[in-house]
Amino acid sequence: MFDLLAAATGAADAPPAWITWAPIVGMILIFWFLIIRPQMKQHKAHQAKVAGLKRGDQVITAGGLVARVVKVEDHYAELELAKGVKVRAVKSTIGDVIAPETAPPAND
Repeated sequence: MFDLLAAATGAADAPPAWITWAPIVGMILIFWFLIIRPQMKQHKAHQAKVAGLKRGDQVITAGGLVARVVKVEDHYAELELAKGVKVRAVKSTIGDVIAPETAPPAND
């Protein structure tokens, strides 16, 4: 008799299945909107900057070097660090393109 009573009260006290999954789904949504989605937007913006590189742009590399773009290829860009000092860099390592009006004068 005790077993029947325990089984009847146990079945009545069990929450619906969706309530047990709600915290997990909530955490996934929080991670999506706070971490993954902004990261994807930032990555797309960086890809657009790199795809729009042209000769004469002033850029900052991921290593912190400021250079001027001399030549742009499919996967590489030739950068001039100083007069006569040219390096070849992978385009994806270019961190940012500096707007011409915000660039400091060359003699500073």
